[in-house]
Amino acid sequence: MPKYYEEKEEEKHPCGGVKEDLKNCLLQSDCVLQEGKSPKECLKEGYCKALQVTFFECKRSILDNRARFRGRKGY
Repeated sequence: MPKYYEEKEEEKHPCGGVKEDLKNCLLQSDCVLQEGKSPKECLKEGYCKALQVTFFECKRSILDNRARFRGRKGY
C-alpha cells in the first residue's frame, strides 16, 4: 500500500516515494519474512507486482521527452 507522509520532507530523487514503498512491500512480504528469501528473489517470483510496474513506469517517464508536458508518472 502506498504511504503518504504529511511531515516527511520532499524526496530529492524522482520516483523516490515509489521506490521506498516497493522496498517496504518486499521486506514485509511473506516471501522474505517466512521463507527467508532475498527481496530480489521475491521480486522475480512476482511479489509486489503493482508497485514494480509503477516504479518501472516512473523510471521510464524520466527518459521520455513527452514527460515534459505530461509530468512524471508515480508519486
